[in-house]
Amino acid sequence: MMHALVILLILTVPVDLCFAGNTEFVQTDGTTFELSGQRYLYAGVNYWYGMNLASAGAGGDRERLCRELDALRSLGIMNLRIMVGSEGPDSEPWRIVPSLQTSPGVYNPEVLDGLDYLISEMRGRGMRAVACFTNFWHWSGGMAQYVSWNGGGQIPYPPPEPGGDWNVFQDYASDFYSNAGAMQDLRDHIAFLIARLNPYAGLLYGNDPTIMAWELANEPRGFHNNAAAFNTWLDDTAAYIKSLDPNHLVTTGCEGDTPWPSWNGLDFTDNHDGPDIDYTTIHIWPQNWEWFDPSDPEATFPSALAAAVDYLAAHLGEAELLSKPLVLEEFGLARDNGSYDPSASVVWRDSLLSVLYGLIETSAQGGGPACGDNVWAWAGEGRPSDPFGGYWSPGEPWVGDPPHECQGWYSVYDSDATTLATLGAHADEMSSIALGTSVGGDGFQSDVRQGSLTVFPSPSIGPATVVADFPHQDVGRRIDIVDVRGRLLWSFDAAGRHMIVSWPGSGRCVPSGIYFVVVGDEVPPLRAKMVYIRSTR
Repeated sequence: MMHALVILLILTVPVDLCFAGNTEFVQTDGTTFELSGQRYLYAGVNYWYGMNLASAGAGGDRERLCRELDALRSLGIMNLRIMVGSEGPDSEPWRIVPSLQTSPGVYNPEVLDGLDYLISEMRGRGMRAVACFTNFWHWSGGMAQYVSWNGGGQIPYPPPEPGGDWNVFQDYASDFYSNAGAMQDLRDHIAFLIARLNPYAGLLYGNDPTIMAWELANEPRGFHNNAAAFNTWLDDTAAYIKSLDPNHLVTTGCEGDTPWPSWNGLDFTDNHDGPDIDYTTIHIWPQNWEWFDPSDPEATFPSALAAAVDYLAAHLGEAELLSKPLVLEEFGLARDNGSYDPSASVVWRDSLLSVLYGLIETSAQGGGPACGDNVWAWAGEGRPSDPFGGYWSPGEPWVGDPPHECQGWYSVYDSDATTLATLGAHADEMSSIALGTSVGGDGFQSDVRQGSLTVFPSPSIGPATVVADFPHQDVGRRIDIVDVRGRLLWSFDAAGRHMIVSWPGSGRCVPSGIYFVVVGDEVPPLRAKMVYIRSTR
């Protein structure tokens, strides 16, 4: 007998699970996070420049900071991934200036005060921080600067530095894991921050629950020449942090396996199986990884989306085996046609976000390891200088793109209405899942959930296919159910708003997954919702 799908309209109410004051620490329980005895799930953003924006000195704008924190909180975005380390000297190219640590153990007091202020303002709003100590990449100084401070000589900067080479730079930066002085300098910075008293909050950093987790670095990798030393460093540094601060979670900041794991010196399981690493992280970069070409989205987006879905699903499986939570802490897509103009549309980006959010919600709903995400990256009120697409210079506004990247590439602005709606709906859904209220109605256990508003132009079916709300408003129209790769699974004529639909495929149950419901031949694109189907039992 065919099993059935029951399609219900579900309204979710935003629920803030983080309380002002942040009196308790986030913990792990197997593959999930817990806070105050409740499940903790979150939708977040990357806000790497937060301590600089919070400074009372150069580059700071505390009024903008507070407005943006309020705007994020109003969307339900309660988790920010921030840098808590940047290294000088400020005369070096392609990096955040002013830096926090101008030389080993010497701190810029205004930037340090900015970090204190940022944490305190987040605390007052009940927000949580993933605090990243350093960076494999050069845009904040990072590991390369620690190597340079400890006998490494001049940093061989990668593009856009004239003559720069990414492999040469990575070879240099990965020497960090074999340089005792460089590693000790970072440990000194870690110890300094954990023991620091925040004058605004009146708490040591090691005692402040506003910090959800300490992150070892942004995208650390062993490169192919130093992977063993890299894994040793991950485990040893996590243990060192725990010895100083048993209160906070610790994670790696790693990308996952990437499409070239051996070359990059990465192994998701080996990088996260240490006893002092509390949860796993991955990043997904369809354009950087050469899956997606924004100048030819119709041809490249379907396969890029499929690759992103497969990448997330594979790492969720590995996290399940490790019995640790997973956070997708970096992901994004260029504006349509690769434009850097803040007014350009973001249809393809919204489509990617909606699908990845749907997978995260589906995993969370089923008790899986997906527990949170931080989209890259919040620009808020910031706008790049005209002509758009140039590189950042000191004195220009902070946006979501680091100094060495074309400004406006991945930035999420406060004017990106469709993306903000997608973020807000996802935040609401994650809160509802955490409370156990996201599925069902009138006491009936539903097998279908609905996600964020989006339009999904699926070239496999048509250039302007609408992802429609289901149940739809009209009857007597054809309904197509389509998977994430654009393949038609089944069709039927809608006889009413609430329907029981039999699965026509082989097997005894509907395959779990994310599906799109296409109503008739409707164009123009409408704001609509995706549908997530869980296997009937």
